[in-house]
Amino acid sequence: MCGIVGYIGPKPAVPYLLDGLKRLEYRGYDSAGVALLGEHGLQVLKTVGKVSQLSLKVSRARSEHVGFGHTRWATHGVPSEANAHPHLSADGKIALIHNGIIENYQPLREELKSEGVLFRSETDTEVLVHLIARHYHGDLAEAVRIALGLISGAYGICVLHQNEPDRIVVAKMGSPLLIGLGADESFIASDQQALVGHSDRFIVLEDGEMAVVRATDVSVFTVDMQPVEREAIELAEELERIDQGDYAHFMLKEIFEQPRTISDAFAGRLLPEEGGVRLGGIAPVIDRLKACKRLILTACGTSWHAALVGEYILEDMLRIPVEVEYASEFRYRNPVIDEDCCVIAISQSGETADTLAAMKEAKRKGALVLGICNRVGSAIARESHAGVYLHAGPEIGVASTKAFTSQLVVLILLAVHMGRLRNLGYNHGRQVVDELRALPGRVQEILDSSEHIRAIAEKLAGHNNALYLGRGPFFPVALEGALKLKEISYIHAEGYPAAEMKHGPIALIDENMPVIVIAPRDDNYDKVISNIQEVRARRGKVVVVATRADTKLAELADEIILIPEAQPITLPILAAIPLQLMAYYTAVKRGCDVDQPRNLAKSVTVE
Repeated sequence: MCGIVGYIGPKPAVPYLLDGLKRLEYRGYDSAGVALLGEHGLQVLKTVGKVSQLSLKVSRARSEHVGFGHTRWATHGVPSEANAHPHLSADGKIALIHNGIIENYQPLREELKSEGVLFRSETDTEVLVHLIARHYHGDLAEAVRIALGLISGAYGICVLHQNEPDRIVVAKMGSPLLIGLGADESFIASDQQALVGHSDRFIVLEDGEMAVVRATDVSVFTVDMQPVEREAIELAEELERIDQGDYAHFMLKEIFEQPRTISDAFAGRLLPEEGGVRLGGIAPVIDRLKACKRLILTACGTSWHAALVGEYILEDMLRIPVEVEYASEFRYRNPVIDEDCCVIAISQSGETADTLAAMKEAKRKGALVLGICNRVGSAIARESHAGVYLHAGPEIGVASTKAFTSQLVVLILLAVHMGRLRNLGYNHGRQVVDELRALPGRVQEILDSSEHIRAIAEKLAGHNNALYLGRGPFFPVALEGALKLKEISYIHAEGYPAAEMKHGPIALIDENMPVIVIAPRDDNYDKVISNIQEVRARRGKVVVVATRADTKLAELADEIILIPEAQPITLPILAAIPLQLMAYYTAVKRGCDVDQPRNLAKSVTVE
């Protein structure tokens, strides 16, 4: 969601601030701004819209060596310059940027107004800068500490005071904040990608911690002023991996990266001679995991769809109950959890607020908690008892693609690993290992047919509604295909179990309703053919994703997309690839902003 960058050191701050904000554009935002501090005091520049518009303003700014920048995703108040960050104190001496939500801002706002404070914005954030100003008596860190004790909610903040130009004060509660370490310079960011190429080591602030960031040193302490020793983490990302290259959009690049990212997800983890896999990240808890009697997968959005596919895979291999929960609902319904349960949290960013809250609730009730995420050192990686990284590399496009398929690969690995500890035989394990090894090549075959998929998508682009159908593990694939289409093309799309179509959605089908059916040959094949016949009888336009040897469906479909033959366990991954391409080419045809669709944020760090 909102993005934070900051710099203090011997160089001009503006180049890093603008570069960092550009890299964080993928997170979603509606306005942007910077605060610069030098011998002439504070200068704040803000704009509604893109960072490129802010760049025009900043190009005329003074060259200062201290500053921070922010991209805002609106929560309180419409997108406007007044509501954009940074916010200033009444005397113009304190500037603040904030990610998160201050839940008790309204009574604090009324209290401050009764004291004569004039508010310039509709935001919750402005309350905090005025509280800091109220308690400032020559020590910015102390004023921030006192003010934070008066608020409730989530925050990642950076604060500057005109009288203390040698420091930036930062604090965190529920919203990610990193401090990059350089040679006589320090960087601040809410996302590792802003640090790539600028710093190769960083410190992660934990909840309830503050830091005074100077050019040459960083002091970390708790909000009650207890010093904290924190080890620096090596930054693993490389500059070329966040570059768009020759692709028209990051999303297209990430779709075409999937043969490699799928391979990276299982690299070094397959044990063909043993019919199993190696997952070092869960080795410390393997005895407890082996004893678990129930699994709960929790996630949001695309990761939730991966969890739904994972439910079929894990339950089939382990023969224990597996449930899937929306992380956003998990802690609000008092779930039945005990020490015999394992909760697996899935997230691309590793910072999803709802998923983190679900993990904490599960730990509170005694469950073993595993994390599956893409970011080393992320909050979910730190909060879990153990876990598995995706190794998919940075995903810039808001609509997740390569992370989804990598999540499915990791869930298969987990199923094989746990299965071999239980009753899964060598032959079955070896068969799955061989399927995974063949998977990157099969994905590449689908990508090689992208022009055929583009032609189908360009016909779809003229419609305003679409229905996606699938059975078994292809139902969540249908959900994911519909989500991709609605996210980036703004076509209303819904995913349904194919058999449920006649319990309501069939009323929508006519000659103007495209129906995308995921129908690889499996145990449900004949049933799906019946569902296609029902659509055709009502003049619906049928696009079918089928396996290559299929001849029957070609006669029933208006359009057909063929994917390679494979064992059932990897078919959901193969079926997802053409749906990603279809959504992408449809959005391009409709002239949509593919990488930064309206109203969406890549990493949802507030409830």
